[in-house]
Amino acid sequence: MPSFIAAFLESSVALIGGRVVLTCLFWMAGIFGIFNFSVVVQEMRDAALPLPATFAVATIACQLIGSALIITNFAGLGWLGAGALGVFTLLSIPLGHPFWTYAEPRRQQEFQIALEHVTVVGGMLLAAILSLRH
Repeated sequence: MPSFIAAFLESSVALIGGRVVLTCLFWMAGIFGIFNFSVVVQEMRDAALPLPATFAVATIACQLIGSALIITNFAGLGWLGAGALGVFTLLSIPLGHPFWTYAEPRRQQEFQIALEHVTVVGGMLLAAILSLRH
């Protein structure tokens, strides 16, 4: 590996930048939810969750706190933020993207979203591992 690439990858700028990029989906969704709370509550209703306002608050809190913990690794708790976002992302598959319940072509579209979610969970696993090393 060229030395300038290695130097960049070992820098705190790359580490923080990577954490920000990894979590941008979550913190952007959380910020959106703060300013569009009724939309998030409706998403919870659409997923047939009980107490939709409570689930909306929990979702927004998970997205923002989990992202902040990953980005800052505050008190070495980046692993906790990554775990929370990973579990949240996995749960959103059966609750929000149950591909097995749809006919084609929507089944394939929802399946692709589910696979993207699994990929994000892999990123959260790597973030958790990295938080223990830095």
